[in-house]
Amino acid sequence: MASDPSPVPVPATTGTVTTAVPARLDRLPWSRWHWMIVIGLGTVWILDGLEVTIVGNVAGRLAEEGSGLDITAAQVTGVAAALYVAGACSGALFFGWLTDRYGRKKLFMVTLVVYLGATAMTALSFESWWFFLFRFLTGFGIGGEYAAINSAIDELIPSLYRGRVDLIINGSYWLGAIGGALLSVVMLDTDIFPKNLGWRLSFALGVVLGLVVLLVRRHVPESPRWQFIHGRSEDAEELVSSVEHRIEEEKGERLPPPAGEITVHQRASIGFGLIARTVFGRYPRRAFLGLSLFIGQAFLYNAITFGFGTILTTFFDVPTGSTGYYFAVIAAGNFLGPLLLGTLFDTLGRRIMISSTYLLSGVLLFGTAWLFDRGSLTATTMTACWCVVLFFASAGASSAYLTVSEVFPMETRAMAIAFFYALGTAAGGISGPLIFADLTESGVVGDTALAFRIGAALMCAAGLVAAFLAVKAERRSLEDIAEPLSVAKEAQPESR
Repeated sequence: MASDPSPVPVPATTGTVTTAVPARLDRLPWSRWHWMIVIGLGTVWILDGLEVTIVGNVAGRLAEEGSGLDITAAQVTGVAAALYVAGACSGALFFGWLTDRYGRKKLFMVTLVVYLGATAMTALSFESWWFFLFRFLTGFGIGGEYAAINSAIDELIPSLYRGRVDLIINGSYWLGAIGGALLSVVMLDTDIFPKNLGWRLSFALGVVLGLVVLLVRRHVPESPRWQFIHGRSEDAEELVSSVEHRIEEEKGERLPPPAGEITVHQRASIGFGLIARTVFGRYPRRAFLGLSLFIGQAFLYNAITFGFGTILTTFFDVPTGSTGYYFAVIAAGNFLGPLLLGTLFDTLGRRIMISSTYLLSGVLLFGTAWLFDRGSLTATTMTACWCVVLFFASAGASSAYLTVSEVFPMETRAMAIAFFYALGTAAGGISGPLIFADLTESGVVGDTALAFRIGAALMCAAGLVAAFLAVKAERRSLEDIAEPLSVAKEAQPESR
């Protein structure tokens, strides 16, 4: 594989280049090289799932006397969860800007280091303020990961596979959730670990796994699409040529010629003003679509899954050390959704799949709220209902990241992901945990059912928006979906 040199920043404009790099990448068959990309970039979602699930499942234990922290369960699932999401929003914007300026590879290494350091400090918490601070900083690193990694995924994966790969990688979060749920069962067993030690070791294990990911990720290359836009066209050509040679040797046949070329005016970075004018002035319908999808899924996931363990202990008398078993089942349903439905996003198409997964999950959640409010559910049947709801919701939520990462121009991609993630998650992911923790803590069934209905309504609303505004992006090159700003004409109408 070609090396990834790190020269000094290039001037704001470095000339004009004509290249076939996008077409060459899109016509590549699936190969071992692509598996390396998936493993190197997808594993951090597993860590994120591990992290969030551990916190949700240890909330009850942290609130118990002898845990080593003076904190309540509502503070863990409410304040700490909201701070984690606030950190993720801030990190997405900060690192998203750096990602577009300095490249995908540098930033998905830096953000992982930030995440690891903050997680390690969380394990050493001795006061609630320390726990809150490093929950924020852990989210700060994770938010940066979303912008850097989703940019790299879409720019490195061929258009034929982009939808399913993006969904499965984002859905791999739930593999970590399964691990976190089962890990919490062991770590919260006081016959094995004292109350003040088990939850700390859970966070420490996340650090160890993160270090392994850091080693694997060193081999993931920079995005050639970013390189030729930012004055490093020779590096892009060298990298793509080496990948083509490797794949031809693996497949034992010559690759077909690329479909075409693109001419761009190279630049080093792009300002926030131009990004805002592009996203909201040139693509207003796509902007409204992205915001709707993120708000719907952010409220559902950040509000409800953060507090699922508390629901089990409050309404079904499930011991705090056993909530992990139930959550592992829910997490499995979440992962199976993108895994089994992902291919349909590339075949049936984005519009029908995005709208149907959002609407189905919303309708099913309304049904769950009705059964819960009637007192018709047990811990087991509640878990089964959630498993079905989240099978569809997970595919829909992952498609939100796919949508905003592919429908805006190349130069704005990381910042567009960061912006919609931050804005949508701030609306649903910060207010959600705070509202939901308060409703759950009341111990009133009707209050919790109300939170379910709010999440369901937002998912259905987002599904209706997608039914009208989703972009036909399946099997199309990124440059065809949204032409790079460097070659776009002034006042060009929004493409569909």
